[in-house]
Amino acid sequence: MIGAQQSIAWGIFLQTLRRPCMNQYCNAFVRISALKKMYCTSTDTTEEGIVGAVKSTHIPVMTKEVIERLNPVNGNIYVDMTFGAGGHTKEILKKAPRAKIFALDRDLVAYEMAKEMSEEGPYDITPLHGKFTDLPALFRDLGVKENSIDGFIFDVGASSMQFDTANRGFSLSHNGPLDMRMNAQDPVTAADAVNYLEFKDLKKIISRYGEEKLAEKIATSIIEARQIMGKIETTKQLADIIDTVFPKHNLDKLDRHAHVATKTFQALRIFVNDELNELYNGLEVAQYYLKPMGHCAVITFHSLEDRLVKLHFKGIAVDEERHKSTRDWAKNNPLEFDAEEIKHLTQKRWKNIDGPISPSEMEVSFNPRSRSAKLRAASKP
Repeated sequence: MIGAQQSIAWGIFLQTLRRPCMNQYCNAFVRISALKKMYCTSTDTTEEGIVGAVKSTHIPVMTKEVIERLNPVNGNIYVDMTFGAGGHTKEILKKAPRAKIFALDRDLVAYEMAKEMSEEGPYDITPLHGKFTDLPALFRDLGVKENSIDGFIFDVGASSMQFDTANRGFSLSHNGPLDMRMNAQDPVTAADAVNYLEFKDLKKIISRYGEEKLAEKIATSIIEARQIMGKIETTKQLADIIDTVFPKHNLDKLDRHAHVATKTFQALRIFVNDELNELYNGLEVAQYYLKPMGHCAVITFHSLEDRLVKLHFKGIAVDEERHKSTRDWAKNNPLEFDAEEIKHLTQKRWKNIDGPISPSEMEVSFNPRSRSAKLRAASKP
């Protein structure tokens, strides 16, 4: 039973779960839903499909560095916000086998893996299915209170399981349906985006979320291709369309040929899964539930994510044009505040900020997918 004071605090917390400066494309979802009449996905969400996908190998990134910053202790409570194949959870339990783990993931495949691990024992693992923004409701049902968690780990972006399963539609190296949903129950796919969005929306999404310089040409090619050929339904179809825009191929950080469609695929994936808003709100959730001196570790794989985490940890408002800190905003705001409100607005929300930390050369050589990873960590005051 939640008392009146707790209910007020809960209401204030829920109001902080806002969508920052990335929300200008939310109307695109509405347009897609209105235009979409019949779309059948071939993503296999049956038990057999899930079990098959589980066989993919996923190597967790920077486990040593994460464990050093979380410093797991027996009896403490930790939340793995991106359970995936359970790599970071396993490392926490190696260090503290009697710790309690809440294992969250929006992907049904990962959720099934968390259930398997919890049933096998002997560890105390509670599987949770949902997005970062679903966690407050899930925790409320479980009776988890504010200031009760010792550590959070985020390993954001798509997992190796998702990239390696062709029918998930994430990969450029495996042809499959153009899907890209982390939760196969979500309504909008990448195919919906490329087939129903207007030119201006496609251009903005590819430019903003993919940081792609040729966004305008790519968007034009997509519009022309769907007018001539009809629906774009597979990853190969989209990759081939984008390939026509580029005069030559790029090299990645390991001097390997990088597909020219990589940034566009990233942009569509971020849009379909609302990843940046989810990450921002996930950090808000972590800050609310962490105990004082609790730790938060976040692994990101591209600059948009890393920048958002950096700004959040430093108390800089991501929706301010000039990225003013909350302290600066409160000092310069023309409204009047009493002393207690000013104290609340200007106090730091994170301390012991660490990073960015990159994987070692040895780790990159062993696991090339780790090459873009950045780790940032902080503690709650």
